[in-house]
Amino acid sequence: MIRRAKIADAEQIQRLINQFADEGRLLARSLSEIYDNLRDFYVYEGDDRKVGGVCALHISWEDLAEIRSLAVTTEARKKGIGGKLIAACLEEARQLGVKRVFLLTYIRPYFERAGFRAVDRSVLPHKIWADCIRCVKFPECDETAMVLDL
Repeated sequence: MIRRAKIADAEQIQRLINQFADEGRLLARSLSEIYDNLRDFYVYEGDDRKVGGVCALHISWEDLAEIRSLAVTTEARKKGIGGKLIAACLEEARQLGVKRVFLLTYIRPYFERAGFRAVDRSVLPHKIWADCIRCVKFPECDETAMVLDL
């Protein structure tokens, strides 16, 4: 089941995101950040009542939002859960009137299948790079910037 995150999910969300961060695939998030941005998150809750996937929609500006922190457990992969989490975020973006959604990724083909297109980072506003300063790869980012026009 895909649903909005709850307070009780925060520690599981952090563990899942930081597991991917330890592998260099996502930006690590502190528990404080998770709580501060809990309303951004959707989760996949498995039959075992545990968080098996997460994804966040973060509003950046009046017409721009970011999909961030997409992570799905090994056990939950290959079941379309990532796509459902993305779809939930995109539906909320549409409801809010967001015109463009962007993301930074290492898995470009996955997001191309979801309709995103690669863009030069320079087309995105400087404001979106605030989190990047905390990344170990800054300023030598090797992720692909992608955009979806809604």
